[in-house]
Formats: sequence, C-alpha cells, structure tokens
Amino acid sequence: MSLFCRHSRFVADCPICSKGTVLDPARSTRRRPPRSGAHGKRASARAEKPVFSGPNATSPAYEDAEGGRYVVRMERVPGGVRLAEWSLAAQGQAGSQPRRRAPVLPPSDLVELVKDGEAVLSTADGEALEAALRTQPTCQTEGRDPGDTGPAVSRGRSGDFKDELRVEPLEDGNVRVGRWVLRPAQGWQLQEASPMLPAKRYAEALGAAVRLGVLPTSS
Repeated sequence: MSLFCRHSRFVADCPICSKGTVLDPARSTRRRPPRSGAHGKRASARAEKPVFSGPNATSPAYEDAEGGRYVVRMERVPGGVRLAEWSLAAQGQAGSQPRRRAPVLPPSDLVELVKDGEAVLSTADGEALEAALRTQPTCQTEGRDPGDTGPAVSRGRSGDFKDELRVEPLEDGNVRVGRWVLRPAQGWQLQEASPMLPAKRYAEALGAAVRLGVLPTSS
C-alpha cells in the first residue's frame, strides 16, 4: 500500500481513503458485541450451584442482633465435622446458605445438638463427642457462672502454624464455637468462618468446656 492516497495525503490522515481499513480511527473504538445470553447463562449457573451440605443435625432457630434468622448445623463432611450457622431465608428470598462466622448458640442447645449429631456422624466420631459431654466438671467450677471462666480450648499445630478451637462463653449467655489462628506479629485472630476440623478436636474442646463449666454435663 502506498503511503500517499489519490488526494495527495498520507493514507492514515485521509478520512476518505482510510475509512474501513485498519487505519480507520473509528474502527478501533468498535467492539464485537457479546454473544447473546452467554454471560447470563454462566452467571446463572454460578448462582444456582448448590452449597455442599452433608448429613447433619440442626438446632432450633435463632435471631441475631441485626434481625437475621439462622440455625446451627453439625454436619458430617469429608475429613471431619463442620459446625456452621445457616441463614433462614425470608419470604421471597433464595434458600438457606451457610453464614461466614463462628456459630453462636445457647450452651444447652449446643449439648443437645452434639447428642443429635451422633446419629449422622461416623460411629467413632459420634462416640468421641458423646463421651466428651460426659466429662465431670472440676470442683472449682461447680455452681460457678460460666462467664467467669475463660474459653475451653483444643490446640492444634502443623509446623510453625498454630490454631485453637475454642468454646467461649459470651456476655449474653450464649457460647461461640470458633477457630482462632496465631499469625506472626498479629497475635491470635478469630476466623470468621464455620470451623471444619476432625472430630477429635471438637471432643477436646467440648470436654474442656464441660470441665470448666462453660457447658452443662450431659446425663
């Protein structure tokens, strides 16, 4: 292609001769329209992807400070047990979804949930949790207000990585079951997610909670 057009201009500078060619400045601003419905179908597929929920035991419904309603489920999942809050859908909204925070519920309800969970967990896991609830409280904690004690803890470690599963008494009388992680230069931090750990870790934390008086002893 010649640099000059029949109008004695650079082809790139001539609005007539450059029109429709790669030199047309308007060509670079046009975009191929997206294929109809392609993006919408992918987005819809993502939105409809089901959230995994294994065999589970479920607590009564609760309401948080913001008015959101939820239940707590003890679920059998690959590799162990998950204790998670699940939102209850309001009228006209989508179905139940897991909430990204450590579950909170009354101490007596946690005990009943663990007892109900024995039916959905493996035999060994269910028996380990049930045995933890039969731990005898220490003499110093009998008749003591659970809020006067610290958290019941199950400690874990992998190399330099440390974590704790804690059953903690809260000021409102509920307990929180949360996983805490020790981060360099930041200290211990609560993970705003559902703890998912081997049943052994839950048994250790629950047994410590009964021993400290954070949870009532199971009969």
